[in-house]
Amino acid sequence: MIEQLRGTEVFRADVVEGLRKVNKTLPCKYFYDEVGSQLFDQICELDEYYPTRTELKIMIDHADEMASQIDRDVMLVELGSGSSIKTKILLDALIDPVAYVPVDISEEHLLKTAEGLRSRYTDLEVLPVVADFTKPFELPIPSQSYSHVALYFPGSTIGNFEPDTAVEILGSMAELLGPQGGLLIGIDLQKDIRTLVSAYDDASGVTSQFNLNLLSRINRELDGTFDLSKFSHKAIYNEVAHRIEISIVSLEDQSVSIGDDVFHFFKNEEILTEYSHKYSIDGFAKLAGQHGFSLHQQWTDEDGLFAVLHLVLDGESS
Repeated sequence: MIEQLRGTEVFRADVVEGLRKVNKTLPCKYFYDEVGSQLFDQICELDEYYPTRTELKIMIDHADEMASQIDRDVMLVELGSGSSIKTKILLDALIDPVAYVPVDISEEHLLKTAEGLRSRYTDLEVLPVVADFTKPFELPIPSQSYSHVALYFPGSTIGNFEPDTAVEILGSMAELLGPQGGLLIGIDLQKDIRTLVSAYDDASGVTSQFNLNLLSRINRELDGTFDLSKFSHKAIYNEVAHRIEISIVSLEDQSVSIGDDVFHFFKNEEILTEYSHKYSIDGFAKLAGQHGFSLHQQWTDEDGLFAVLHLVLDGESS
């Protein structure tokens, strides 16, 4: 209960801080409550949303090669694990993994997923960690010894962060990794604008529900008074910054309260909720190189939509 209260306080502070800005924002990490996580799972099934199925096929086609790079007796740590769908493919391919540590901010969804994985992998110690992976957290200690730590960061989540923040996160990853460790990471590649925008503004409106659920969550958990009928979803591609920009748009002049705080919105005023940066493989490798990572191996689909990279710290490639 104490942790839940503390989490609510942090949520409130982040929301209030974001909405007080001249250019209003809400952190995308709060998308993933139970409802949001379920909606995202639906998004992953949409025809327009290519990243998940494309990365999934890359994993299916190359899991054995990835497992060979990661090596045996590993403690696999996944950041922002969600439903761990792609992880099962990797776990099936790994040789004698010691432990799997899913790290996610959505506690209920995380614990439910972890329980399912324990049933599937009876010889694997599953140690979920409820945490914001963008901030320091402690790795659990498995009951059995492991040879090294490997990080798994799928889903192009790194693209949600501006480049400077992405570099900081990569630095934190480097600190978590010890000798023989490596990072297996998914990145969404630069491509035509129509494909990109359709992926984040689908015809059936599931992405819109996902985005606006953030306002519903504020209503549910923070005593907010957002009327969702007075807001809409927006997704555009910024060609200069190579990123999708997702926002919630106020459809009229209005005021909304969150507890004792009141916020005013002009008609057409936007609340930025997410960036999704698109990279080239060379460009991302250069970014990761600022913290000593080298590109060891890469896997892409035949259409060049998505890539999974294996990065190792300098001096550790074989």
